[in-house]
Amino acid sequence: MLNYSHFKSFAINIYMNEKQKMKAGKIYDSLVPELASRRREAQAFCLAYNALPESHPKRARLIKKIFPKAPDSLFVRGPIFVDYGDNVTFGEHVFFNFHAVLLDVCPITIGNNVFFGPNISLLTPMHALIAAERQPYFDVEKGYLTDREYGKPIFIGNDCWFGGNVTILPGVTIVDNVVIGAGSVVTRSILTSGIYAGNPARKIRDIIAEDSIYMNKDLW
Repeated sequence: MLNYSHFKSFAINIYMNEKQKMKAGKIYDSLVPELASRRREAQAFCLAYNALPESHPKRARLIKKIFPKAPDSLFVRGPIFVDYGDNVTFGEHVFFNFHAVLLDVCPITIGNNVFFGPNISLLTPMHALIAAERQPYFDVEKGYLTDREYGKPIFIGNDCWFGGNVTILPGVTIVDNVVIGAGSVVTRSILTSGIYAGNPARKIRDIIAEDSIYMNKDLW
């Protein structure tokens, strides 16, 4: 019996524009004018934001240009770099330390009360493993270069803390109440709370009551 699922998916794809394909994790052309225009726009907003002092009042307006879905409680020290920005959704009280990179060709969803240390990278883009398939080519019909790629979304739950120099790879889901140690590379989804570290990130242990700062007298 024939499996028609592939043909059904293809039929749906031909009615999607390139932005819709991109957000759905399908093969899309990253060089179409609509997407290229938004990338240039987002880059300009990031450059303007990054050039201002942390206390400058114009930063509040610019961060909404970078991230149209951002709540007022979002705090980004900068510099910040994005592909599009409009594919990122935040909960309340999200904090980014210095130098954050969010490559959001697919949706990036971040929950409430999430802290990111410096040099964080949230990466959704994927490229072909076959070298020839990664090369842009001139589309005679369209009259411009064409580049095929795809992405996988990232989802981060509530109450997470990511140390400095953490990289989160495409397709990763991280549940609530997770701590990721500095320098870690998260290659697979984390589906239980706890402390993780390493490359690839692995669970070190659970978070326990004795981890409370109020239990450590040396801190007071």
